[in-house]
Amino acid sequence: MGAAGQGGDEAERGTVVTPSAEFPPLGQEERAALGRIGERWQEPRKPDDLPVDPTLGRSGRPPQPTRFGRLAPIEMFTVEEPDELVASEPAHLPGSRAGRLLTRTRRTLFGPPISSASVLYERMRKLVALPVLSSDLLSSVAYGPEAMLSVLVLAGSAALGLSLPLAALLVVLMIAVGVSYRQTIPAYPHGAGSYIVAGDNLGPVPGLAAAAGLMLDYVLTVSVSVAAGVRAVTSAVPGLAPVAVLLGVLVIAVLLAGNLRGVRTAGNIFVLPTYAFVVSVLALLVVGYARAAGRGFAPVPPPELPAAEGLGVLLVLRAFSSGAVSMTGIEAVSNAVPAFRRTEWRNARTTLGWMVAMLVVLFASLVGLIHLDGLVPLPGETLLSQLGRATFPTGPWYAVLQATTALILLLAANTAFNDFPRLLFFMARDGHAPRRFLHMGDRLAFSNGLVALSLAAGLVFVTFRGNTESLIPLYAVGVFLAFTLSQAGMVVHWRRRRGRGWRRRLAVNAVGALLSGLVLLTAAVSKFTEGAWVVVVAVPLLVLLFRRIHRHYATLNRALALHPPATAAPGPAGSAEGEELPQEVRHLVVVPVARLNRASLRALAYAASLGQPTLAVHIAPEESEADRFREQWRAWGDHLRLETIVSPYRAVIGPLAHYLEALHTTRPELTLTVIVPEVVLRRRWHRPLHSRAEQRLRAALRALPGVVVTSVPVHLAE
Repeated sequence: MGAAGQGGDEAERGTVVTPSAEFPPLGQEERAALGRIGERWQEPRKPDDLPVDPTLGRSGRPPQPTRFGRLAPIEMFTVEEPDELVASEPAHLPGSRAGRLLTRTRRTLFGPPISSASVLYERMRKLVALPVLSSDLLSSVAYGPEAMLSVLVLAGSAALGLSLPLAALLVVLMIAVGVSYRQTIPAYPHGAGSYIVAGDNLGPVPGLAAAAGLMLDYVLTVSVSVAAGVRAVTSAVPGLAPVAVLLGVLVIAVLLAGNLRGVRTAGNIFVLPTYAFVVSVLALLVVGYARAAGRGFAPVPPPELPAAEGLGVLLVLRAFSSGAVSMTGIEAVSNAVPAFRRTEWRNARTTLGWMVAMLVVLFASLVGLIHLDGLVPLPGETLLSQLGRATFPTGPWYAVLQATTALILLLAANTAFNDFPRLLFFMARDGHAPRRFLHMGDRLAFSNGLVALSLAAGLVFVTFRGNTESLIPLYAVGVFLAFTLSQAGMVVHWRRRRGRGWRRRLAVNAVGALLSGLVLLTAAVSKFTEGAWVVVVAVPLLVLLFRRIHRHYATLNRALALHPPATAAPGPAGSAEGEELPQEVRHLVVVPVARLNRASLRALAYAASLGQPTLAVHIAPEESEADRFREQWRAWGDHLRLETIVSPYRAVIGPLAHYLEALHTTRPELTLTVIVPEVVLRRRWHRPLHSRAEQRLRAALRALPGVVVTSVPVHLAE
């Protein structure tokens, strides 16, 4: 079967990213261990012997609304199946006035929560996915040609003639990489292309290197796109130049807010600017080439410029790698295949074909028109702006071109907002990134990944003061590292699979890998001192960080796994699963008591009601106070065993924590349950008036195994 057929079958088996990814199923061995533990479980009481109806059966009294929302707690739930309740509305408004205001503001900005069942309807059709995922790729034609010419002009005006052959080579590179990714999509229809392809075929370290390159690419995509968009605005309105950094930060905030509203909503927001930019540039090209045809396509000589550097191979390679930034974003579709409607891989491949065709036409045509008009890069105005002024000397068309260019450059970052959180999702699923990136927010968007991208991009943008020329040298290394590893991984993939037409597919991916590797090497060497060293150093550091995260999660999984009999280690109760059986757990309840008041008496009553051995502990600063407390204890009735500890240096948490540790060391099979009386304060400004000793004790005991800390709250009336 061909790759497309295999990919289609794989897609049909389900590649939808759902909220359930946060809760992975048990493996076969763990399920067996779970059943074995259940067979030995001795119920302390019958399952149905509960003092309340867990299905929330309606009583004769009408339920009253609570402080968490307008719905009563019983009315919030509906019974869908036996032993299953469904929350009818996410009514979780905080009790404070400020909290309710904040929640309502959040819902106004980002919209009401969306049900998990709607995840299938939040995916994009091709006409929406095209502008959403191509905004980065198409917008790069606004600064890619200029980046190439800015290097060539260093050798003087005569070197500008090399722009045409270099553009032809870049077109070959675009087509080769585009066709390569078209092959990747049906072979890997689950998305996160470069990371998964490199990891599956080249090993975990190349996969993580590709992920690191992609992450840096996405962060720089936001920074470079916003910087280029702000520059387009300041080119048309020079008076805004002093506040360019502030404008960029505001744009990143707006992009974050738009994407937090959900994939489909964000796509609808960003459709019009992308199509408007394409129409504007096509109009520019039609009019520009018509004017050039009127003079017989004779190129206008560029202004004479002195040479700052000699024309050599290194300078030409630098210009080539600078122009290659026009390809950034070409991998976006392969990373976001699950975001398409069915059939996902087929729609994604069609969309990528449209994108590459539009990129080739716009890039090659713009470079040719710039050459015909004899334009050169200027420090105060972009080449596209110069081209617009020359093509539309009168009328509103120049303003329209600049407005649409600024919009697509500012919104081009939206491609990264789609792919960065999804990449983090796949990495978190594999244990290489924090698991919080698995979580879908209220609007079925990966909110944590979106916020992380915004913070990182904002930091880079502010650090470089929105300077596009300073950011582009960092740009090419990360993205072409991902390109190279992805295409090399596909070469290995075809060699292993050897399906129909595998040699032709392998050759296409090999060409893509070779050309991408050439650009990567050129960019890393020629632009190392210009800032590319940051990416060269950052990629291995990120890979090291990912591996450390994976090691932590592997340790955690081993510690929490239900061990099969062959690998079970003896536990404190003499069996592997002793601590998971209620009949094997031995308790000692400890209640720290500072003074005998309502809070401490309630904690003591709660401890005694559990029916387990209970010990009260009092820390006294001197002997006289210890004597007074013991006298009060006897007046109370001496119902529980009391141990008094004198702390002459007036420390409380330290001696108490060490005493509990000593108890645990003496009898490690005991589970110490520390019950702390806690006063619950209704107002935040009251908190500094209290010591919050229970929180400090909880922190001190957190590292001690076999100790459970809980609290008995006493709520203040005011």
